[in-house]
Amino acid sequence: MARYAARTFVCFFEPGWLFGGKNGAAALALMGALLLAGCAGPSNYHRGAAAPQRVVIDASKRGDMVMTALSLLDTRYRYGGENPAEGFDCSGLVAYVVDRIADERLPHNAAVIAQTTRPINRKNLKAGDLVFFNTLNQPYSHVGIYVGDGLFVNAPSSGGRVRLDALDSRYFARRFEGAGTFFTE
Repeated sequence: MARYAARTFVCFFEPGWLFGGKNGAAALALMGALLLAGCAGPSNYHRGAAAPQRVVIDASKRGDMVMTALSLLDTRYRYGGENPAEGFDCSGLVAYVVDRIADERLPHNAAVIAQTTRPINRKNLKAGDLVFFNTLNQPYSHVGIYVGDGLFVNAPSSGGRVRLDALDSRYFARRFEGAGTFFTE
């Protein structure tokens, strides 16, 4: 895991650096929002529709969930992507892993996936649980798979790759929304 974690880094830009002028900060914020827009993923779920069914997976599959997620590190990001050949967005990654280990089909939307989990407290996270973030000024707009030691696998943004990030990283710590599990006690 450390081999991949060491490759994760964060860049900071001064407002206006890329676009210049007084609208540089707004343009940079818009670019950031567009890069993360894929995290919500396309969805056939509509407001007013019945809430999705909770998914329950036997706890013995936790290790399979983690190992499958880790095997996908460095797969390219693609908005709407849902398999290794085409790439993944965050919800496509989670849906792919759950389908492989439990033959359960998940919606391709982080917020709707959250509704299929049993909410848990962050301090009770175990490997294989899901972590959710507010990355688009929308609750539960990004999702990752917790692998332990404060790390999670996620498909973070356009042009990126599936990677490990830390829950306590500056970016994700401020955007943590909640956690959920599919696993039996």
